Amino acid sequence: MSQRNNSRSFKRIAIYCGASSGTDPSYIAQAYKVGGLLATENIGIVYGGGNVGMMKAVADGALSQNGEVIGVIPRKLMELELLHPKLTQHYITETMQERKMLMIELSDAFIALPGGFGTLEELAEVTTLTQLNYHDKPVGILNINGYFDPLLLWIQHASTEGFIHPTHTDLICNAANTPELLTLLRHKSIPSIKEQLKDL
Repeated sequence: MSQRNNSRSFKRIAIYCGASSGTDPSYIAQAYKVGGLLATENIGIVYGGGNVGMMKAVADGALSQNGEVIGVIPRKLMELELLHPKLTQHYITETMQERKMLMIELSDAFIALPGGFGTLEELAEVTTLTQLNYHDKPVGILNINGYFDPLLLWIQHASTEGFIHPTHTDLICNAANTPELLTLLRHKSIPSIKEQLKDL
């Protein structure tokens, strides 16, 4: 949907999150709630396909509300992350890059939950693609327990040091709860890369 519209509608949202559960039980609890809420909003979920950690919680939450859950998993990781057995649909890719590209293609927006290197990589990649106007799909983080506060501080620091343009410091929508984050994503306007290039 065009950024010129007042509100976006999402058929599917990609969820990036950890294959681990984290040390605080609230991470898993919130991941489950995210899945359930998106399902009740008739928004399908695209995720990494795993049956472990945060990934399993998101999928289980959506499936508990009869939501659509699409898993995308590389063949090499099937034994590590274990393909969730109850998915609406799943894709098996040969590489991580194929996995990421397919998840982007299938989704209208992106939300990162707490996770590790893989989650950070996926978040950075889709944000960069949005920044460069390769697509008009909004990106958000669900900042459970302030998990992403250090990342938000880094974004401000990078902008102060001249590496992130001021028009892109709020490119990633940020909220502590899912309803607020969905509202931000629905109304997000993506700045033109031309605004950054003219200042180089």
